[in-house]
Amino acid sequence: MESNAPETITKRDLVQRIADQTGQTKVLVRDILQRFLDEVSEELIRGNRLEFRKFGVFEVRLRPGRVAQNPKTLEKVVVPSKRVVKFKVGNVLKKRVETVPEAPAPAPPAPGAPPAGGGMA
Repeated sequence: MESNAPETITKRDLVQRIADQTGQTKVLVRDILQRFLDEVSEELIRGNRLEFRKFGVFEVRLRPGRVAQNPKTLEKVVVPSKRVVKFKVGNVLKKRVETVPEAPAPAPPAPGAPPAGGGMA
């Protein structure tokens, strides 16, 4: 069965690609990538803003508290304020993503072909 869902790329995948492109060992690349992610996390925990030119900006914002309603019981619930991480995409990355052509829709099944998923329930 074909899917139009985007592929999930893991840290392991990135480590392999970078190691292949640079000739460095996967152990070294994994260590550097993990240290980078740890530093980004620490700066966000401190409330700092991280700007990567042409890529984007990570920052922590305060989401204000509010009163919500439980849809089942209709009871009012106080949702406290909390800190959240926001990412604003940079202009260069934004343009690059926008200019990627969309993948064509999958062809319809041939007449008489079994339904997608093998027709099993």
